[in-house]
Amino acid sequence: MTGQTAPAAPPVGVSVDVPAKINPHLGVGDARADGYHALSTVYQAISLHDTVTAEPREEPGIEITISGEGAGELPTDEGNLAHKAAKLVALYAGIKPAVKLHLNKRIPVAGGLAGGSADAAGALVACARLWEVAIGDAELHRLAAGLGSDVPFCLKGGTAIGTGRGEELTPVQAKGSWNWVVATTDTQISTPECYKEVDRLREDGIGRYSSDVGPIVTAFEQGADADALARLLVNDMEAAAVSLRPQLASLMHGGLEEGALAAHVSGSGPTVLFLATDVKHAVALARRIRMRGGARSVHLAHGPVAGPAA
Repeated sequence: MTGQTAPAAPPVGVSVDVPAKINPHLGVGDARADGYHALSTVYQAISLHDTVTAEPREEPGIEITISGEGAGELPTDEGNLAHKAAKLVALYAGIKPAVKLHLNKRIPVAGGLAGGSADAAGALVACARLWEVAIGDAELHRLAAGLGSDVPFCLKGGTAIGTGRGEELTPVQAKGSWNWVVATTDTQISTPECYKEVDRLREDGIGRYSSDVGPIVTAFEQGADADALARLLVNDMEAAAVSLRPQLASLMHGGLEEGALAAHVSGSGPTVLFLATDVKHAVALARRIRMRGGARSVHLAHGPVAGPAA
């Protein structure tokens, strides 16, 4: 079958919604010999989605268009993880890729919410369905891990412990739902940039590896209320993100003054998450943060939610 063109597909496309991820716990170890950092993290998928649509293309090739967040800025060639994902599915199936991918992006770009990884996960699932390629869970996870540390989780969603580079997942049976206000900023922080700052701060004696995920995992499994969860949020990259973008401190302080239970940098930042008591509190908190200024956009979200391959 190798070298053949992708099988004919119906004219209708395949669309999948892929959630953003947050890290209620993000422990970052020291840099390893391979340049990566060991992670002890807890992922949770939230209801802020990108939509990936795959449609058949008459000629072989991968064509990407983007609307929403990052349109006109993000690459539409091999530099986009979704392109690499489509190519991987075709390689796995032994066919030539022939697909139009449209990314309708709502997840902020370079915001610590794994938007690029979400698009890659969506492209894996959408292309497999479009081309009717049967891929088992284990193989899909392997393909996802080859694309990036966050991609396997974006496939499944929910809540999970991540170890290794973050790609080794253990599902967590979370009982309940938690409400967040997601505040984006006008700046961006690349993940490698933030890791370098973590290393620099560690050399100065600032920060340590928060490896124990036990307390927050127990809280999720027991359906802890938001007040209890607020005391358990950890992000070893937060100090580095604030060091790189000092304006984040003002945004976080402002959200706390407006009544947030906790202010938490999302992943490598610079998006800031504010934990709310419930939906009503989240709506009021989002309104006050918008009125206060300092955020580019403010979104409501809840989690956990399922991924496209759950």
